[in-house]
Amino acid sequence: MWQAFRVIVSLSVLALVGFGQARAQDQRQNAPGEFDFYVLSLSWSPSFCEAASERGNSSRSQQMQCGGRPYAFVVHGLWPQYDRGFPNYCQRPSPRLDRNIMSSMLDLMPAPGLIFNEWDKHGTCSGLGARGYFEAVRKARAGVKIPAEFLDLQEARTVSPDAIEAAFIKVNPGLSQSAIAVTCDRNRLSEVRICLSKDLQFRACEEIDRRACRRDQVTMPPLRGG
Repeated sequence: MWQAFRVIVSLSVLALVGFGQARAQDQRQNAPGEFDFYVLSLSWSPSFCEAASERGNSSRSQQMQCGGRPYAFVVHGLWPQYDRGFPNYCQRPSPRLDRNIMSSMLDLMPAPGLIFNEWDKHGTCSGLGARGYFEAVRKARAGVKIPAEFLDLQEARTVSPDAIEAAFIKVNPGLSQSAIAVTCDRNRLSEVRICLSKDLQFRACEEIDRRACRRDQVTMPPLRGG
């Protein structure tokens, strides 16, 4: 009986601790600028386009990304994160994004719809204005070197997520295995996600790493167009 009582007390204490942690996060939930680090998400464009084609999607944004120019890794977003969880849509309605700013980002994020959505969902949580946020996106992307073997992939490649991580770590001094994660769909590489501090330096992120692809191998479809 005493043992059962101790179990009940222990569970109650854990519940109170969990509630306290949840309240601590809730106090800054979706408060612009109140976050712990960024995730720079680099999408393997051929996988995105192949999946969109299978679904029958043909939006204007998709046509821009999947039409003529042979995109490799493109920026999906720069996402403010908590150590546990993440904020989103921190201003409703979000400040209107100037079309000139949108147009200036098409070399990195080749889909207008994506740029507008990233500003609404993630940029508004950065605590920066639109111009400052997209300048941070550009600076973050400039700080990550893409391995040469992924720049002009002409044939489909099967590779392990660990090998993709290793290739990025090799060409990016200071990037560690605890600061990068690879995601996948059923069998294709989806994204490479790199964790950055608020001043855009590589930093560890255990929660992002826990959500990484667990497949032994993934396919990288070749570049499209030309």
